[in-house]
Amino acid sequence: MDVFEAVQKRHSIRAYDSTPIPDEKLKKILEAARLAPSAGNAEKRKKLAQARFANFISQAPALIVGCGDQRASPDWHVVDTAIAMQNMVLTATGEGLGTCWIGSFDEDQIKEMLRVPERFRIIALLAVGYPRKRLDLIGKILHFIRRRKRLKKIVSFEEYGNFKL
Repeated sequence: MDVFEAVQKRHSIRAYDSTPIPDEKLKKILEAARLAPSAGNAEKRKKLAQARFANFISQAPALIVGCGDQRASPDWHVVDTAIAMQNMVLTATGEGLGTCWIGSFDEDQIKEMLRVPERFRIIALLAVGYPRKRLDLIGKILHFIRRRKRLKKIVSFEEYGNFKL
């Protein structure tokens, strides 16, 4: 699968099969994060899943916590981490795995639970796993309600609102 196909195919998965992710696929996803440009267990998943809108993450075989180092990159740690996480999303999609980017979480709770040093900010969480084969009703409803905007609604040429393609 090429990158553009992964971008087209990728969508948020909110129901996961219990199949473990092979180590080589997880390593490849994490390596994709490491290669991003920059200007850096089940009980815990259940506890993290208590966040608003994120109870599905307890099903995901892997949950990646994206941390940005404020000390190493005071102005760009959020962007750097987001780029790395998007690399992981695309790599996971290319490997046949589903992901869901999660922004609803209690940063202090996660930092305490995982003993994350103070200089790091939790930027986002990323649930990773094989999509459940049966109907994911909540995911289908959310996908229908939150349809992607048409290109002419988000792109301008030369000046805002001018769309010529």
